[in-house]
Amino acid sequence: MKKALIFVFVGLSAIPLYGAEEAPLSPFAGNVGNAIWTIIIFLIVVFVLGKFAWGPILSLLKQREDFIHKSLSDAKRDRDDAEARLKEYAARLQSAQAEAVSIIDEARRDAERLRQELRERARAEADGMIKNAERQIDQQTSRALQQIRQEAVDLSVTIASKILQRNISKEDNEKLIADALRQIESTSRSN
Repeated sequence: MKKALIFVFVGLSAIPLYGAEEAPLSPFAGNVGNAIWTIIIFLIVVFVLGKFAWGPILSLLKQREDFIHKSLSDAKRDRDDAEARLKEYAARLQSAQAEAVSIIDEARRDAERLRQELRERARAEADGMIKNAERQIDQQTSRALQQIRQEAVDLSVTIASKILQRNISKEDNEKLIADALRQIESTSRSN
């Protein structure tokens, strides 16, 4: 089919040369026959190019246009997806920051509560140690006072027996001890 069209095209383009006079061809010569043949040849060339050249060229251009449209739509979709992901990541980041702030605040509250508990526990232990020490001091003081009293009584008895040069009976000794203890206690209370 292509060969036949090429043959027709070449044949038709040679016709004006067959009937041409020896005059030089000029587009301004005003020869109507030349103008008609030129228009016919032009239309044949346009038809042949339209059928065999422009169709494939236009289909290739259409394919290219479709590819560009598809690429643009894919790029727009990818950009929209990326923006959506960016918004999602920003929201997650903001949420994570808020959570981190709340965790830090909670840790500070826990640390303050623990510090307060440790202070109270240390204060309670210190108070307990002070009370224990005071109790031990009181016990030791009482023991020391009793021992001093006992020694004072023994010393008093010894002195009294030397003064009296006689032995005192056990009942008298206990009576003297009780009296001396009362006297010492009343003296220590008044001080």
